Amino acid sequence: MKNALAAITDEFAADLETALAAMQQLGFAEAELRLIGGKNIVELTDGEIAAARETVERRGMRVVSIASPLLKYVLPGGAEIEQRFQKDVFGASYTFDDHERLTRRALDVAQALGARIIRVFSFWRTSEPRRCFPAIVEALGPLCDAAAARGLQIGLENEFACNAGTAEEAAAVLEMLPHPALGLIWDPANMAVLGGVPFPDGYSQLPVGRLLHVHVKDCTVDNFVPTWQRLGTNIDWRGQVAALLRDGYAGSFSLETHWRGEHGDRLEASRICGEILRDLVVDATAQSGSKRNGAPVLQDR
Repeated sequence: MKNALAAITDEFAADLETALAAMQQLGFAEAELRLIGGKNIVELTDGEIAAARETVERRGMRVVSIASPLLKYVLPGGAEIEQRFQKDVFGASYTFDDHERLTRRALDVAQALGARIIRVFSFWRTSEPRRCFPAIVEALGPLCDAAAARGLQIGLENEFACNAGTAEEAAAVLEMLPHPALGLIWDPANMAVLGGVPFPDGYSQLPVGRLLHVHVKDCTVDNFVPTWQRLGTNIDWRGQVAALLRDGYAGSFSLETHWRGEHGDRLEASRICGEILRDLVVDATAQSGSKRNGAPVLQDR
C-alpha cells in the first residue's frame, strides 16, 4: 500500500513494546508517539527518546509523527473559554508560559525520533473562535519557520475542544498562513463532535493539497458530547478513505481509537479498529488501482 498505516501507540497500550507488537501484527508500519509509560512525549528524557526510537526501528517500523501538546492551552487575552467540550490533555496540562520551552523540546524530540510531523493545536476553544485566528497564526508562524529549518512539518489538527475544530475553521487558518511547512491533520470525528458532517461536507471544504496526516476514529454525538465507537459506526470512513486516495493523498492513516470496546480493553478495541482500517485502505487502494487500469471496480461490501 502506498499510504502507510499508523497508530498513536498509547491507544493500544501504555507500554510501547506491547503496542508495537499488536500494530505490527496488523501490518502497521508507522508509529505516532504521544504517551509512553504515562509520560507525554515532550517530557521524556533524551535517553528515553533514544530508547523509544530504537524500540520502534528494531521492528522495522518508523516514527511518523509526535502528537505534541503545543497550543493546547488558553490563549492569553482571548474570548471566554467554551465549557461545553471535554478538554483531554493526555499527561500534558500546560499554559502559554510553557510555549517556548515546549516548542524547543518538541522540535528536538521530533528530530531525535526521525519523525517528520509535529502535531499542534489552536488554543482551547473560546466563545468566539474566529477572533482567535490572527493570534493562532501569529503563534504558528515562528513555529513553522523553526520546523522548516530542521526539515520538519507542522500539522495543525482540527480539534473540537480548540478554536480550529471544523473543516471550515481549519481551512481558514491554513489560508491565513500559506507556509510550506504547515499542513493539516484531518480528524473527521473531531469535526463530528461540533455538529457537522465531516464527510462529504467537511472534506469538501479542505485544501486537500495541504493534508499531511489523517487521524482515524469514530463516535456518536449527543449535545456536543462524543461517545467513542467502533470504526465505521457513524462516520463514512469507506467513502472518506476512497476520496482521499482519489484526490492523491499520500500521507498515512493513523488510528486514534479512543473506543474501549465492549469489555473496556483498549488493546482488544484497537485491534478490532485496526483490522477495520486496514481492510478499508486495502479495498480502497484496490478500487483506485482498478479505476486507473480500466478494470472493473470492486463493489462496496
